[in-house]
Amino acid sequence: MVGMGMIFDETYRPFFEQVHRHPLYDPAFGVCRVELRAVASRTGTRAEAYRRSAAGRVAAFESFTEPDSVQKLLRAGVDFVCVATPDNRHFAAARAALAAGKHVLIEKPSVLSLAELDELDRLARQQGVLAKVVYHKLLDPDHKKLRTLVADGELVHVNHGYCSLLEPKQIAQSQFAEWIRGRNPGTYVAVHYIKLIDFTFGGRLASVACTGQRGLVGPPNGDTWDSTQLRLVYRYPDGREAAFDIHTSWVTPENFPGYVEQEVQFRFDNGVWNGHSRKRGVELTIEGVTPLGRKITINNHYNGTFLEPWGERSQRGYGVEVLERFAREVAHVEFGGPAAERPARLEAARALAYNDLSADRQTVAAVQAMEAILAQHAAGIPNCVAVVDHPAGGLVLLRPGGAEPQVLYAGTV
Repeated sequence: MVGMGMIFDETYRPFFEQVHRHPLYDPAFGVCRVELRAVASRTGTRAEAYRRSAAGRVAAFESFTEPDSVQKLLRAGVDFVCVATPDNRHFAAARAALAAGKHVLIEKPSVLSLAELDELDRLARQQGVLAKVVYHKLLDPDHKKLRTLVADGELVHVNHGYCSLLEPKQIAQSQFAEWIRGRNPGTYVAVHYIKLIDFTFGGRLASVACTGQRGLVGPPNGDTWDSTQLRLVYRYPDGREAAFDIHTSWVTPENFPGYVEQEVQFRFDNGVWNGHSRKRGVELTIEGVTPLGRKITINNHYNGTFLEPWGERSQRGYGVEVLERFAREVAHVEFGGPAAERPARLEAARALAYNDLSADRQTVAAVQAMEAILAQHAAGIPNCVAVVDHPAGGLVLLRPGGAEPQVLYAGTV
C-alpha cells in the first residue's frame, strides 16, 4: 500500500481487514489469501497508528518511510501494489512498481498526462502485469443500471448530460490541505464522471473547455481552485455530438446535510435519466449529532458499516467492492489455470475497459486538458479550448486571439 490517508482508511482498510478474515474464493483459482504485507508513506505516523488499532484484524505488515519508501516496499516481497497518494504523485510510484514486475492498482485519476499513461502502459505490457485504475462509481448500482439500459438499447443515443459533485470544506481545508495548492477539485472528482460518460456511452472525445472559481481556499488570482465547471463534447459514429457539463467543488458548508452532493442527468433521444445520491437514500436525525457529527443523508451504497443479522460487523459498498474485484482479477491471472495459459488470462483481464489503464486514454486526455486550461486561466488567459486529434497534434490547446496552438500531446488520443 502506497499512501495511508483518507482513501486508505475509507476503502482499502476495510478491504484488507475483510479479506484477512475471509480469503477470496473462486472455482477457477481456489482459496487465495490476500494480506497487507507492507505500506509506504512519507512519515509513517498513520501507519503506526493503524498498526496499533488493527492488531488481530490484519496480518503483521512492514512500514516504510521516506526517503525511498516505495523502493523499500518493493523489496518486501509484495505481489501487487495499490497507489493512493495525492494524484500528482501517482506516476512515480506506479512506474516504480511496474518496473519491478508488480501488478498495480492506482486511484483515480491514474496520471495527469497522456505521456505518463503511455509510459505506464508500456511498462505493464513489457513486464506482463496488470495496471488498473479505481473508478468505484462505475460499480454504483444506479450507474450500473444506467449502463445496462444503454447497452440493451432501451435508452437510445445520449444527447447531453450534467453531473455535479460537491465536497465539504473539510476536504480542501483539512484532509487534503497539504496538497491542494495549485490544484482543483475537477481533477480530484470530475474524473469519476468523465470515466462514467466515456465508459457508458462510448464515442470519441472531441473537445474540452473549463472555467472555475477561486478565492476561498486560495487567493482569487491564484492557481488553487474552489470549484470548476468542465464541458466535454463527444462525437459519435453517426456524426452526432453530445455535450456533458461536470461541476465540482470542495467548499460546500460543513453543516450541509450530506457528506457530498452528487447528481447526474442524461437526456436521450427517447428518455431522461436522473440520479441523486442523497434523494435515493435515507434521512437520519439524532439530537445534538446531525448534521455535523453524523450526516442527515447517508450513502450506504458507497461505504457503510453494518451489524449483520448474524452478529458480524462488516463494511460494505461499491467503494470496497471495486478493490476486491481487482484482487480477483490478479488471482485469476496468476492462479486461474495452467501457467502456459497465463498470457491469455492476462489479455482477458486487460480487455476489461472499466478499469484497465489502456482504456483510460480519453479520461486522461480530458484531465490533462482541464489542467492546462486552468493553468492558462490562472496566468490571465481564460476561455481556452482543447481539441482532440487536431491537425497539429493529438491534444492541442487553442487560446483566444489566434495565438499559435499549443500541442499538449503529439500522438493520437
